Amino acid sequence: MKAFRSTLGALAVAGAATATGFFGFNYIQTTQFARAADQVGATREQLARMDDLSSVFRHVGKVVEPSVVNISVTKTMKNELTRGGRLRIPEHLRRQLPDLDGDGAPDMPDFDGAAPFEQHGTGSGVIMEVANGTAYVLTNNHVAGDASAMEITLADGRKFTNAKLVGADKKTDLAVVRFEADRVIAAKWGDSDELQKGDWVMAFGSPFGYVGSMTHGIVSALNRQAGILGSQGYENFIQVDAPINPGNSGGPLVNTRGEVVGINTAIASRTGSFSGIGFAIPSNQAKFVYESIKAKGKVVRGWLGVSISDVSRDLPKAQSFGYQGNTGVLVEQVMPNTPAVGKLQPGDIVTSINGKGVSNVQALRQQIASTAPHADVKLNVFRDGKEQEVVLKLGEQPDTVKLAGLPGKIEGNADVDTSDKLGLKYADPSPTLLKQWDLADVKEGAVVTSVDRSSVAGKAGLSAGDVITRVGAKPVRNAEDLTEAIKSADLKRGVRMYVTTKDPETGQTASRFIFVRDDR
Repeated sequence: MKAFRSTLGALAVAGAATATGFFGFNYIQTTQFARAADQVGATREQLARMDDLSSVFRHVGKVVEPSVVNISVTKTMKNELTRGGRLRIPEHLRRQLPDLDGDGAPDMPDFDGAAPFEQHGTGSGVIMEVANGTAYVLTNNHVAGDASAMEITLADGRKFTNAKLVGADKKTDLAVVRFEADRVIAAKWGDSDELQKGDWVMAFGSPFGYVGSMTHGIVSALNRQAGILGSQGYENFIQVDAPINPGNSGGPLVNTRGEVVGINTAIASRTGSFSGIGFAIPSNQAKFVYESIKAKGKVVRGWLGVSISDVSRDLPKAQSFGYQGNTGVLVEQVMPNTPAVGKLQPGDIVTSINGKGVSNVQALRQQIASTAPHADVKLNVFRDGKEQEVVLKLGEQPDTVKLAGLPGKIEGNADVDTSDKLGLKYADPSPTLLKQWDLADVKEGAVVTSVDRSSVAGKAGLSAGDVITRVGAKPVRNAEDLTEAIKSADLKRGVRMYVTTKDPETGQTASRFIFVRDDR
């Protein structure tokens, strides 16, 4: 009986355990199901919001599309392949042509290509203003610049052949076109300074002639310099992954509020088609250019008159002035007869303008260019070991501003000194050397006659034709002065040099600092 009771007790305990396990397992399953159901519900809400995002895209399309235009352009081009009605053939190919007439020179083929010819293209634009029956379109300079005829096609299919170029700006690749029309709608300006990486954007235009196209993506990066517009261009691109293809140029890039935050301009591609990287001009920069062109037919920019470089690109050079920061702009040269004369000097490091920090050359150029000529600006500069405030009045930027030193070949004989320590040869500024380098205005210094490209001097950027006028704080009047300065220089710590070079293209004398250090 006792054994029976024990058996019953065991069965009861086992039954209770089984029941507890069953109900516990069921509870876990129920909880997991509830969680899964909650997740499904949350995901459905997210998908509903995704549908809302599609709705945003649709609404933006309806708002922006009426302002987007297709521009068919005709340009009258000069034939760059001919001179005097004959083909311009490279010398190495010209020597391979036969001499059938026996005159001792290769026979050049006749080519009836000296006359100008017409080139046809297409691009996009966006109507930014309508006033008194005139619509003003913002587009790219490479679309409408130098156009001899243009046809505007609206989203509703209407065509206008009365379009005229108001003005263009090669330095930003922007242009303004006007045409007479009624029942047209202008787009709304947005604030490109509000953009952040990851923001949704949409690109409009007529890629490959498909008018009314719209793509979307995100802002991939800001403040991009792509090297598209050359050394005198103003590049501050918005990088996007929204597809931009041939024909999109000049079309608007817009935010989710349907506001124009950029002008589609270029792509980075090895194939010529979109590869995931597109560039747009920020709307704040474009608006400045648009308003200037519309008011004056051209862009009027402020101007300092200095040659400058990024501190961050050569920190040892900046540190040689006692500067410990890693951003800012170094003044390499002050050009004569410019607003900077008597206010700035070579070796100044500009850290801010009108209270706004200056991180690099592009930032300083943008701020100066967007300030009206004759306006007073306040610069903070690092000079003689301390921050100083400089106030000056800007001038108006000339159409062409270029400073660059180009290496070349030294001809003529001169008494040459050699520095094995640096890896260069140099001489007094003799009439022969000054004539060779068109350096008539150079009176003192040591003229570099050759440089070993693998040497310390070569790696620092010195070239034949440079004139070294200062080593550290010591003036260099001739080759002997340079020899003495080099002897006392500690190249392991590095030494700063000031050099002058003549630009054969512009005829201007350009000066710059070079920091030479032996890191071997």
